[in-house]
Amino acid sequence: MSAAALPASDLHVSVMLAPVIEALAPRDGGRYVDGTFGVGGYTRALLAAANCTVYAIDRDPEAVARAGVMAAAASGRLIAIEGRFGAMDRLVAAAGAEHVDGVALDLGVSSPQIDEAERGFSFRFDGPLDMRMEKAGPSAADVVNKASEQELADIVFHLGEERYARRVARALVAARAHGAIQRTGQLAEIVRRVVPSSKQGGIDPATRTFQALRIHVNRELDELDHGLEAAERLLSPGGRLAVVSFHSLEDRRVKTFLRKRAGKTAGPSRHAAAAIAGPAEGPRPTFRILTGRPIAPTDEESARNPRARSARLRVGERTDAPAWPAGEVA
Repeated sequence: MSAAALPASDLHVSVMLAPVIEALAPRDGGRYVDGTFGVGGYTRALLAAANCTVYAIDRDPEAVARAGVMAAAASGRLIAIEGRFGAMDRLVAAAGAEHVDGVALDLGVSSPQIDEAERGFSFRFDGPLDMRMEKAGPSAADVVNKASEQELADIVFHLGEERYARRVARALVAARAHGAIQRTGQLAEIVRRVVPSSKQGGIDPATRTFQALRIHVNRELDELDHGLEAAERLLSPGGRLAVVSFHSLEDRRVKTFLRKRAGKTAGPSRHAAAAIAGPAEGPRPTFRILTGRPIAPTDEESARNPRARSARLRVGERTDAPAWPAGEVA
């Protein structure tokens, strides 16, 4: 049986499900976006919590197929949409809603993508070196075999936060001189030869390189920036944005966005010309931060679901101020 045909409960336990649903506080008649449908954990919980409508968005065709199956049994309360959550305002408008009452985002890769060797996301299973969520465009193999040594080093360092990025890049270029790197197993073995194992154990030396390539191939950080702005445009006053991130690159972006939109960024020095001239008129705050510190999973959830260990949840509530101009994320 394919992953698309399996019941969601057999595939994946949604990370931090209870706190996400609590944060969104679904109500009867409300409209909500599950921007990273995956196998539908958040969507199912939203539909069960209230007589509401959910717009389920995913860029992965297999996930959209799963959403379609769920929608057929949801009596019109679930609308499955194929596309990127960075365009959620346009996608939801095309589906008939100008504003919604909540947006949930579970960032990164889904469990089916990780667990299916043929998708090429994981070093746990040998498979084609792919990593494309949409199954279109350049693959991880294309990047590994065509990018220059400097480009590879930059990708692995900046997106994987790998201190041995230059070693990894040199090893990849040397290896591909003897033949294309086409399999996840090949890539993992090359990286393991040049990156020392963690002294604490438990973290495979290939982890950060695989993360970096996946983020690069799918332009995940750009998509997150677009998604945060789209949610700002789409949410009604009082609507909630709940974002679960899994590594520091994502969490910093979400934190920075919410702090800036809440008017909590540091002002200029009191000696600077701008401060002496007085405060400048700028956009009004569009969010109120509901999580001073990110919410972490419970010890029980982390023990039950290893994927949850690094998860962090941040929540913001939309004010009635107009959305800021596009491109004002950072």
